[in-house]
Amino acid sequence: MAGARRVQREILAKNPAANLHVYVVWFSMLPTDAKSRWNWTGGLLHDQRVTHFWDEQKLVGRWLAAQGYSENRDDEIIWDAFFLYGPDAKWDAKPEPLVRSGSTVVEEADELESALVPLLK
Repeated sequence: MAGARRVQREILAKNPAANLHVYVVWFSMLPTDAKSRWNWTGGLLHDQRVTHFWDEQKLVGRWLAAQGYSENRDDEIIWDAFFLYGPDAKWDAKPEPLVRSGSTVVEEADELESALVPLLK
């Protein structure tokens, strides 16, 4: 959740007019991630450019892992990761081209921000 706070503070709040959209897929990987424990629909990322999804069965994380992304601790489910796509991305069978990805969001927030800066111009 610290990653979400940093994205809100360092990217969204500092670039209020930027033409970008953030899709956040939440699911429970740890006991503290339970849907009932916190306001996942906007408590951390409360910008109007953010769309939140709850994925109880972790379908998105499993799909990303099946596509060959293995950014983090679990090879079967991708979680606590980001995927950055530019304005030329096509969302067909697999979203492409990928500008940058990383995990964990907190550990690689600087890289996310650096990759995003050219896209905001």
